[in-house]
Amino acid sequence: MAEIIQLDKNTIDQIAAGEVIENPASVVKELVENAIDAGSTLITVEIREGGTSLIRVTDNGSGIEKTQVRKAFFSHATSKIRSAADLFAISSLGFRGEALSSIAAVAEVEMITKPKDALIGVRYLMDGSKEEGMEEVGAPSGTSVMVRRLFYNTPARKKFLRKPRREGALVGDLMEKLALDNPHIAFHLVSDKKEVFSSSGSGNLKELIYRIYGREIANSLIPVHVKGDGVMLHGFLGEPVVNRANRNQELFFVNGRYVRNKLLSRALEEGYQQYLMQHRFPFAVLFIELSTDLVDVNAHPSKMEVRFHEPDALYEFIRRSVAEVSRIHEMIPNVALEEEKKDKINPLLNPVPYPQPFEVNRLEETPSLFEGFSQKELLPEDETG
Repeated sequence: MAEIIQLDKNTIDQIAAGEVIENPASVVKELVENAIDAGSTLITVEIREGGTSLIRVTDNGSGIEKTQVRKAFFSHATSKIRSAADLFAISSLGFRGEALSSIAAVAEVEMITKPKDALIGVRYLMDGSKEEGMEEVGAPSGTSVMVRRLFYNTPARKKFLRKPRREGALVGDLMEKLALDNPHIAFHLVSDKKEVFSSSGSGNLKELIYRIYGREIANSLIPVHVKGDGVMLHGFLGEPVVNRANRNQELFFVNGRYVRNKLLSRALEEGYQQYLMQHRFPFAVLFIELSTDLVDVNAHPSKMEVRFHEPDALYEFIRRSVAEVSRIHEMIPNVALEEEKKDKINPLLNPVPYPQPFEVNRLEETPSLFEGFSQKELLPEDETG
């Protein structure tokens, strides 16, 4: 029998990172969710080569206090919960305390952060879970996290990455879902120095659907707003004419979190089935709000899978709601529907200028994350906590 040994910290960190960080989109998801939890209204995401060589997420949120920056990179360090009991009352997107530590275990990471009431910011550097430096810097309020050379120290993981174009597409798809879930936040995605997606932060969900899915779907939406016993369903269904060949545009958000759930898909399709041909699927952007103690978001490290306390009751509520909304819509005369469509305004005729919290080109030409940073610039330990 082989000898049993205690794994070293670096190996443990890389194993843990594998549960959270699968690809560039995983990195973007964790960082953007942190930005949302920080109360940001502007979030910019920049990627190079699909995010394999560079990812930078910049926000105008609350920032992190200087004394808390190191702690933010500790494994299982979080400000979102205090005990296991809090797992059943989670209102934030993040709560595991694994994001930054997992990212830092498999990449070079730089964070620049400043709370709104602080006079100066902090720049903190990590390389494969190893601290490389910390210094005070001038910075706008908010946080910017730059990730370079993802999986550089885990070649076995790096070889499973897709081509940059495909990885970039996954990031784009993620950003669209985050924008739909947070229409009050202005998002901006730049890939290889080209803008590929932006949202105004106006709070108009129809405008976002137009930007992402186009005129045909935006002009064929059925509003949904149904209240039940301790649960609410709202959002939009697509009219039967905009049916799809797969479930890719069945989107569900539970308590402000995008989720993948077979029960929700079955309930939607069952409620809508009489209006669609076999093997066709509806377009839907649906938001489900229910008490936090009725849903378990701690089902998977990705936080995109959830368990419901009363799944049968929720299934029936969604099925009946979709069926009733669809039935009422079908009863409305076509003439009235056509008049409504004529009155619809293209939300892009007067696009909202996108404000950027940090300059896009900061460190644009820096060849290495750590160039020009020396040990003499480190803050004394007693100054950083």
